[in-house]
Amino acid sequence: MEFLKEKWQSLWDYLTGVDLWITVGSAFLNTILIIILAMLIIRFGNRVIERVFENRTHNPFRITERREVTLKKLIQNTLKYTVYFIALVMILQGVLQLPITSLLAGAGVAGLAIGFGAQSLVRDIISGFFIIFEDQFSVGDYIFVSDAEGTVEEIGLRTTKIQSWTGEQHVIPNGNVTQVTNYSVHNGLAVVDVNIPYENDAAMAERLIETVGKGLPDQYEEIVRVPEVIGVQTLESSHYVIRVIAETLPVYQWAGARIMRKEIKEALYKEGIDIPAPRLVMYSRNQEPTSMEIHPDKHIQEGEQ
Repeated sequence: MEFLKEKWQSLWDYLTGVDLWITVGSAFLNTILIIILAMLIIRFGNRVIERVFENRTHNPFRITERREVTLKKLIQNTLKYTVYFIALVMILQGVLQLPITSLLAGAGVAGLAIGFGAQSLVRDIISGFFIIFEDQFSVGDYIFVSDAEGTVEEIGLRTTKIQSWTGEQHVIPNGNVTQVTNYSVHNGLAVVDVNIPYENDAAMAERLIETVGKGLPDQYEEIVRVPEVIGVQTLESSHYVIRVIAETLPVYQWAGARIMRKEIKEALYKEGIDIPAPRLVMYSRNQEPTSMEIHPDKHIQEGEQ
């Protein structure tokens, strides 16, 4: 019983002693100072990186804006991970007095064992490196990859974040990026098919569409060049189809197609060319053949008495 009382008294004296709390307080303050210093270094480093890329026009090594955004974000992330790792080592070794060499040796053995089960992680990191190195796509590009389509928000060493046009965010491991369709590298091509009734002359319709197309590049910045009328594409049951193509800015091929449809529709309507409606030809055994036109709003039968 006396032994337990002595142990408890020595433990109590140790816990209530000044030396312990001075040591704990000193370690706590040093830890806080290291964390604050790390945050300041990261903030200062990010500003330096921003300044470097802002002055890229005076740099002999010119890079595209899309690649600049990707490299800047990657360098900032690398700086953050490096500074935090160094801060963690300083806290463990300098503050907590832990044998960091022994910990790293043990971590190396454990890492070797875990590495066999983390092959996908290694594959993601290697794939992320080649994505950035080969400039397959960059932040801000509109891509289609792994059944996800949208704008690239972030490219990391392990994952890529893509935001779809409806707002969803897709996080894709870089190892799953096997085939990429990038819509932001080259100019797009807007393809529009215009349906013209057989009653209207094809040459006249083509001239009218060409006239409309000449003014589109000046009105809309999305359209780069004057649209080209390819000609009659197909012959349908009640109309023929004239195909029109136009070169647009990257990712604006769909917007360019909508613009062309609207302008061409208005021009055709002013010239009396309506949207063709399906037609049926009806035969009676005792009467002459009559044709029926099915209108979207009402039925118009030709030849009624």
